[in-house]
Amino acid sequence: MDKASKTLKISDILDIEKIKTVNHSIQKAHGLPNECYTKSEYLNFEKEKIFCDNWTVIGTASSIPDIGDAKIYSLLGIPIIIIRDKSNNIKVFHNVCSHRGVRLVNESCKLKNIIRCPYHSWTYDFSGKLIATPHIGGMNIHEAKGFDREKSNLKEIRSHVWMDLIFININKNAKSFDQSIKSLNDRWSKFISEEDKKLVRHAKDFGYFNMEVNTNWKLAIENFCESYHLPWVHPELNKVSNIKDHYHIEDSFGTYSGQGSYKYVQQFYHNKKFATFPNWPSNLTNNAEYVSLFPNVMLGIHIDHFYAFWLEPLDNNKTREHFEMYYVGSESAESDDFKEMREKNFKFWQNVMNEDIFAIESMQRGRSSPVYNGGNFSPIMDTPTLMFHRWVANSLTK
Repeated sequence: MDKASKTLKISDILDIEKIKTVNHSIQKAHGLPNECYTKSEYLNFEKEKIFCDNWTVIGTASSIPDIGDAKIYSLLGIPIIIIRDKSNNIKVFHNVCSHRGVRLVNESCKLKNIIRCPYHSWTYDFSGKLIATPHIGGMNIHEAKGFDREKSNLKEIRSHVWMDLIFININKNAKSFDQSIKSLNDRWSKFISEEDKKLVRHAKDFGYFNMEVNTNWKLAIENFCESYHLPWVHPELNKVSNIKDHYHIEDSFGTYSGQGSYKYVQQFYHNKKFATFPNWPSNLTNNAEYVSLFPNVMLGIHIDHFYAFWLEPLDNNKTREHFEMYYVGSESAESDDFKEMREKNFKFWQNVMNEDIFAIESMQRGRSSPVYNGGNFSPIMDTPTLMFHRWVANSLTK
């Protein structure tokens, strides 16, 4: 049997021994090899083992607020449609007609009652059920003997909404979402209750931006995991939340890592301040935490706001970053009284994220060096980043 006819393995693409070095002690470990950031064959493998096998963020529920709202998405070439159905729930389907494989919806839009294929007008309801097959049996004959419509319904993708973020698991082989998110839920239960989560509202203005950066998606995650770079990349942030005021976060189950701060200060303006989470303990008022939830979302939680920074991989060296800002309750998120504060808070975080661009793009360029061995790690400062490298490596080789 020749190589092309076999199931592709990671060992066909990379030197497996290079990947395994991430599991050495931190003093001896090297990071993921260059090919994990530069090789197109690797990205195709990563699509399956990283993005399709795990719970991956593809958007937000608040961006499709009304019944019939639909958004399209492409996960490394896989066409997807996100719909709010008639029960006001989020549904996610493969965006392809079961008849001849035409993409059903070509742009984000408002659907009335159905999803209709533009090619032969096969029609589906919002639950994905095939409800009309015009002329399938000949002119004006809309049924065909032996044709089983049930087998031609849209193919639904396993999905879950958490803190407004839409997660999907295409290959349906991850743990249930509740199991997968349990460790982070448990950690953050010291800050917010389940009832508090229901208060989270997306900012009506100054609540979203996106940018395309010339880097591999993993480098954005790696950068977010650690506070080591604060003094040199984020001098203004470092003034109010110094590197020495940070602590590491490392999930014992290996699903997220990051850093926290003891010195978060609420944003004040004309003696007003944003509403705070009701159950946030008074002894943790100035705590904030920033975690990379693997594979592709970075989260920041504070007593008075929450943000999500999720990544859309476009190519080995190109990533679209989506930033979403949330507040506690509708007044902070929507009232004109807080508009100027929302703008200041938004611009502060937008500037922080923009400051990271040079670092992550420079790391991408450095991955073209034949002498770079995946990098070394500070045994004190880089443990959250190494955890992410190990998660990727173990996902690829399991």
